[in-house]
Amino acid sequence: MYQKLMTCVSSVREKTDFKPEIGLILGSGLGDYADGIQTEAVVEYSEIEGFPISTVKGHKGRFVFGYVEHVPVVIMQGRVHYYEGYAMSDVVLPTRLMGVLGAKKIILTNAAGGVNETYSSGDFMMITDHITTAVPSPLIGPNLDELGERFPDMSEVYSKRLQEVIRKSAKKCGIVLKEGVYVQFTGPNYETPAEIRMCRAWGGDAVGMSTACEAMAARHMGLEVCGISCITNLAAGMSQKQLNHKEVQETADRVSEEFKKLVTEMIINM
Repeated sequence: MYQKLMTCVSSVREKTDFKPEIGLILGSGLGDYADGIQTEAVVEYSEIEGFPISTVKGHKGRFVFGYVEHVPVVIMQGRVHYYEGYAMSDVVLPTRLMGVLGAKKIILTNAAGGVNETYSSGDFMMITDHITTAVPSPLIGPNLDELGERFPDMSEVYSKRLQEVIRKSAKKCGIVLKEGVYVQFTGPNYETPAEIRMCRAWGGDAVGMSTACEAMAARHMGLEVCGISCITNLAAGMSQKQLNHKEVQETADRVSEEFKKLVTEMIINM
């Protein structure tokens, strides 16, 4: 796996020597955020040897290197999910690649279902912790000693320093910010009402199909991590509505401008 990672690094370096400080993974509703930055280079996933290709509709499948204000960033337009059939090591390969390319901080964004009964569609939730009991750890298998230790501490996956940056950024943008625990399931099916009740009993506030595994891989490497969920719908059993991806996308699109404003302010102040 380490050799595969290094092959991907070589493929990217053949196209650009740009060194980012921050890596950003775009979830639903933020897909076109990279279109508005000062772009220095674009690398399609298909141009990277051995790299997994995103199959989800609407995910462009490319890295964009450039500047947000004065900050050098690398942005993933389209993430890879476990439910697409990839091994978990491939799912977190993009995160590891951004770290090896130079990023010291990782911003994870996603669309999520609200489990907390006080949440509403369109809310933003800063991730303070996560639960990954339902998905395999990306660290299973031989340890990649070049990246991190065998038994990494996960007592502070989401940087307290960056959480404070997010709070101040949200306040400056006039955005009401929720805070909570994100629970990752495998997908692609939405969770059952019983599973959502279980999430609530565990202490979960939002549920989704990505992000937490990427955060674990990033912390294994010693990267500073933060995350924001856009609550696009109430989870199964919390309303009379059946869940569908169209509603998720519509809500994400509705609040996308606020989301972009928040992310920009975060990047500037990190």
